Amino acid sequence: MALSDAKVKAAKPQERRYKITDEKSMFLLVAPNGSKYWQLKYRYNGKEKILQIGTYPDTSLADARRERDSARSLIAQGIDPMSQRKAEKAAKLIASANSFDAVSREWLTKRGPKSESGDARLNRILEKDLYPAIGNRPISEITPPELLSALRRIEARGALETAKKAKQTAGQIFRFAVASGLAERDPSADLKGALQQGKVKHYAAITEPKEVGRLMAAIHAYHATPAVMAAMKLAPLFFCRPGELRQLEWSEVNFEERRIDIPAEKMKLAEPHIIPLADQAVAILEEQHKVSSNSRYVFPNARALSRPLSDNGLRIALRTIGYTNEQMTPHGFRAMARTLLDEVLGFPVDWIEHQLAHAVRDTNGRAYNRTKHLDSRKTMMQAWADYLDTLRLGIDNVIPISSAKR
Repeated sequence: MALSDAKVKAAKPQERRYKITDEKSMFLLVAPNGSKYWQLKYRYNGKEKILQIGTYPDTSLADARRERDSARSLIAQGIDPMSQRKAEKAAKLIASANSFDAVSREWLTKRGPKSESGDARLNRILEKDLYPAIGNRPISEITPPELLSALRRIEARGALETAKKAKQTAGQIFRFAVASGLAERDPSADLKGALQQGKVKHYAAITEPKEVGRLMAAIHAYHATPAVMAAMKLAPLFFCRPGELRQLEWSEVNFEERRIDIPAEKMKLAEPHIIPLADQAVAILEEQHKVSSNSRYVFPNARALSRPLSDNGLRIALRTIGYTNEQMTPHGFRAMARTLLDEVLGFPVDWIEHQLAHAVRDTNGRAYNRTKHLDSRKTMMQAWADYLDTLRLGIDNVIPISSAKR
């Protein structure tokens, strides 16, 4: 006779455990301690088995019957429900080991620490935005719409740059999973153009040659710690992003090849970058090496050699020599070089854009290549350093290098 909710609830424990039969081979097992278990008796390959369905009241009578019917359906298909449950449990364990959360933590270990502020921002994005949305999901099963949904929640609070950074971070993790054989593809690649575009931020920059000369003279007359003075002199020569400059490591400086090789993980486009060194840059680096070779960083923090120059180091230096945030910023050295190399010195824009590490694509759609135009960029970087010296010394005899266009 079929059970009812009232009968199940009213079943009292006895000295020995006992069964109350429902229908279709399911029964309620009542233990002496009062616990109640739903079980299903069935035969598979001629062998009698007992399948544990759930406990009452966590699993109601109606729920137990649905589980029973599902199990009976598997049996009718020639599938052992007990083996099926074990397989599903094993699959869940594997999926948990290969979840976005687990894979990202392995990626973080392989990646290692970078900068204090950058690592803190990365961890905030993972803990606050990505883990709650897709952390428990098997990384191989995450779809582009699923990732986009997580990014949309970041956009919804107005954090457009954070959404962009989260997409880049997720892409790096997915590519690591692909390389490790844990996923077949990177779903973030399908989200190109899907995020909201924030307003373009223009950094204050000096681009008038005479004013650039005054700026360079002020930089060379500036007195501070060796790290700050060297970083200030190299910022206009390298015109890389401020974070790339201040986190520069001696292991990335190749005096013999007269170049700097910045690894992909430090770059905005996640591609390695080369900075050819002009004579002036080599001289400054050699002097700086005498005072900071005992540090990992070319420009170590004055308070701790194990850390790089602070975020505000160059900005404060510019303020100290008399330039407001509306006149010149550390990032402005990029715009300064971009403008004068093109408009005054006449170098091809493609060379300049590659040296700026921008996402340059050729006619075939190929993306940024760190070695493209490298020999020509070496010539350009030396000409740029010479030009800045000319402006600094007040010599007004600059001849545009029009031949560079050929």
